[in-house]
Amino acid sequence: MAEKRIAAVTMVRNDDFYLKKWVEYYGGQLGKENLYIYFDGKDQVIAPFCEGTNARAEEKIGHQVIEAEKGRLKFLSDKAAALLADGYDMVIGVDADEFIVVDPKVGKTLPEFLSDVSIGTSISPLGLDFGQKLGEEGDITDKEPFLHQRHYAQIGTRYTKPSIVAKPCIWGSGFHRIKGHNFHICKDLFLFHFGYFDKKRLEERFSDKDRLSQGWGKHMKKRSRTIRYATNLPALDFDRWTTFARICQTCIRPPYALNKPAMFELRIVVRIPDRFKDLV
Repeated sequence: MAEKRIAAVTMVRNDDFYLKKWVEYYGGQLGKENLYIYFDGKDQVIAPFCEGTNARAEEKIGHQVIEAEKGRLKFLSDKAAALLADGYDMVIGVDADEFIVVDPKVGKTLPEFLSDVSIGTSISPLGLDFGQKLGEEGDITDKEPFLHQRHYAQIGTRYTKPSIVAKPCIWGSGFHRIKGHNFHICKDLFLFHFGYFDKKRLEERFSDKDRLSQGWGKHMKKRSRTIRYATNLPALDFDRWTTFARICQTCIRPPYALNKPAMFELRIVVRIPDRFKDLV
């Protein structure tokens, strides 16, 4: 089967650390010419590593976290719809700290894998939220792949997102759901979230006046628990528990949002197998 034409979109503000890795990863998978990066605010400087992508600064969207997030996802939903209308077969919508990966045991690249998958409106990878195991893992650096430095993640519902769309739709805040549509978790596909995987970087984000002014402080403190889980909970077998989680999240839904996954509030930490270590 011929490879499908796939684009990736994101919106960032003051996030070059993650964006550089995002461009490196998705550019290597899809080609830089298929990356669409929108900077939230014309005060933002487009970094040299974005050369070859479709990067542009936009007017700032909102000033408080809820208002800004709704506006941001409406903007990106419209951009994704335009790309699909322009001839793309699929659009990946993710934050700059999120990386969709295919299990290496399958032996396919991301575009090869997605070209073989049947998609109605969307598909979801299984979400893994990386933490830092304090006392074992040091401060993160950009000198080595992330997965050489971080080995533990919580299986959670928050990052099982309908991130890949084949038809125009409206993403909810944070890409967590698609309005009016169910979600379908794809086997052997994962979303690795690295936003809270380093204690030092998280503390720096707490002190970022721009984020604090938008109301992100409470959100970031709440999410820092991922580091506690990675540090204090025993690491379980990856293959066994990701299989369990995929079945569970497919069958269980919260009563207040039937198009989002649930997993009984279980706190499951797994150790990432070495077969993944050179991907990101």
